[in-house]
Amino acid sequence: MADTTGSTEQQLVVFDLNNEAYGVDIESVREIIRLQEITRVPRTPDFVEGVINLRGKVIPVVELRKRFGLPVQDRNSENRIVNVDIGGQEIGMVVDAVTEVLRISSDAVEPPSSVITTADSGYLKGIAKIDDRLIIMLDLDQVLSTDEKAALSSASLDAA
Repeated sequence: MADTTGSTEQQLVVFDLNNEAYGVDIESVREIIRLQEITRVPRTPDFVEGVINLRGKVIPVVELRKRFGLPVQDRNSENRIVNVDIGGQEIGMVVDAVTEVLRISSDAVEPPSSVITTADSGYLKGIAKIDDRLIIMLDLDQVLSTDEKAALSSASLDAA
């Protein structure tokens, strides 16, 4: 949606991970659910927790802390699974807590600095500045490599 200054707005689902705020485009989010029992699937990448059965559909679940190389912590009642669409595949992402849905102007977003980006950080879409906070915006299509997406797809098929 555009305003008279030509900037556009977008809505983000904001979640916490390792005491940092991350945001993903709300259009990629299918639903947010409480943490539930995750069935482990053998021979999957380390950051794949396993699969869940969500209303009869098998959904692979990724532990974002492991995917981003962050320390893993014990689960608690604040943890959520954010089900997102990544390249047409539904994937659950375990996050520390979902905090809000936020509408931001494109003017508030800066591209990531070349100092913090590497070949392995293509998932950084930008940094949103909201008042005195910074929100790391994720490009979900880049969070997983093509090989990792294939591994998740086969994990959900193996478990089905």
